[in-house]
Amino acid sequence: MFRRPVKKIWKYEISVANFVIQSAFDMNSPKDDLQHIRQMMERSSRFISLSGLSGVVAGIIALIGAAVALYLFKRNGVEYFDGYANMYNNDLVKQLVVLGLAVLVLALASGVLFTVQKNKKQGLTIWNNVTKDLLVNLAVPLIAGGLFCVALLYHGAPAAVAPATLIFYGLALVNASKYTYSDVQYLGYCEIFLGLVAMFLIGYGLIFWALGFGMLHIVYGLVMYRKYK
Repeated sequence: MFRRPVKKIWKYEISVANFVIQSAFDMNSPKDDLQHIRQMMERSSRFISLSGLSGVVAGIIALIGAAVALYLFKRNGVEYFDGYANMYNNDLVKQLVVLGLAVLVLALASGVLFTVQKNKKQGLTIWNNVTKDLLVNLAVPLIAGGLFCVALLYHGAPAAVAPATLIFYGLALVNASKYTYSDVQYLGYCEIFLGLVAMFLIGYGLIFWALGFGMLHIVYGLVMYRKYK
């Protein structure tokens, strides 16, 4: 007499249990969807294709450039570590300017190469509105700094060029950091700090330049490579 209702109740309890179990497993789906949406928003608002290896290579190039600069000083009869390097002749200044431009071009070329390779692996488009905003925010302090350094050379103060490049480069990184990894901002602060210290030790700007563009870039690149690999 009671078999049929009991059977219906038993089936109903099984259905409820199945629904609860299925709902419990499905609770992860909204979380995964939110994470996916968050990643898509980050990709659309930030340039995340910077390669840590490009920072390492740029740092190595800068250290090589600093070593070549020391050789140029010695070849022109300047003992750089004797103190205030005030024996800049026109030929030495021209050689240092050419060397600086060569280091800049090689560092940029390595950065573009590694960035393009990372983009291909991730299937991302490298040229978009975020990239444009990033470049504009980088370019304004860098162009201003470049003109400032030209003015220093024009007024016969080449020893202040190295500290000035560190300061303006740091400002460019801080200015552009909102369009890429936040780690870039901290690198910018370190570059600014080194540049300001170098301004008070004007005769040793090359040492701080090697620390800022060389060692800091290598450390930063290794951290970025390990963190965002």
